[in-house]
Amino acid sequence: SNRTMERRNQSRVSEFILLGFSDQPEQQMLLFFLFLLMYLITSIGNLLIILAIKTSSCLHTPMYFFLSNLSLVDICFTSTTIPKMLANHISGNKAISYAGCLTQVFFFIWFAGIDSILLTVMAYDRYVAICIPLHYFMIMTSKVCAILIVVSWFWAYAIALIHTVLLTHLSFCGHNEIPHFFCDLSPLLKLACSDTFINDLMVNTVGALTIVIPFIGILVSYIHIFMVVLRIPSTVGKWKVFSTCGSHLTVVCLFYGTIIGVYFSPTTTHMVQKDTAAAVMYTVVTPMLNPFIYSLRNKDIKEALRMLLIKKSGLSL
Repeated sequence: SNRTMERRNQSRVSEFILLGFSDQPEQQMLLFFLFLLMYLITSIGNLLIILAIKTSSCLHTPMYFFLSNLSLVDICFTSTTIPKMLANHISGNKAISYAGCLTQVFFFIWFAGIDSILLTVMAYDRYVAICIPLHYFMIMTSKVCAILIVVSWFWAYAIALIHTVLLTHLSFCGHNEIPHFFCDLSPLLKLACSDTFINDLMVNTVGALTIVIPFIGILVSYIHIFMVVLRIPSTVGKWKVFSTCGSHLTVVCLFYGTIIGVYFSPTTTHMVQKDTAAAVMYTVVTPMLNPFIYSLRNKDIKEALRMLLIKKSGLSL
């Protein structure tokens, strides 16, 4: 029991140090403004999408209901990591408390999980709209849409909770520097000095399933959609279908491409910098680009945004 007490005392690292990107002050300054700008664009862009969908009655359809949920999750997702990083930069202190670090891990996994499941729900919605259009409103009722959203929030919540609770059982002895700009699961597992077998097992099973199952779901939906598209005789018809799916497909490739690149590439080959760069892609860049990807290709959203801005500001655009 004496030995366990000793280990207990060692194990309580009270804080972690987020090393971030760079030690050079001028680089840090540039990164600070860059991330602040990206955070503002993400928040404002996604908020505008939510408001445009809410205020425009012609956008009260399942597709846009899911899109406004995706925008909400994207705001939450970036808010989990960026504000803390910016605050640390201002205070010149790179520390994050043990509880703060675990909180960040929990919310990060939760929102990433919802993102992943929502992208699948959106692919399924497009599959129904394009492959069985006559039954669309019978299948995608408002009740079904609500259930799909609730399931995605709760499924991701359960997974985040499992990972976080398992983290609390690990010991961290002295090494507390995280070579990242936020508390992510994999760098934390590398820092632990107790056995991480169960944690790794969960990452590679439950964690992988939250990425792999949705990804397979999206692939299956799109294979069906492409089969239908190939049978459309007119080029205009083909183009019309592709334009409704193109935005979604772009977002899917950005999100999954970077996540799969980070978490499923062999540990030996991957460098910390490569990890961090890919993490920036899916934690900051993808949520920032989503509103642009969806609105630039979409007449209805563009129109709704125009109406929203005219109503709110009295501008004539």
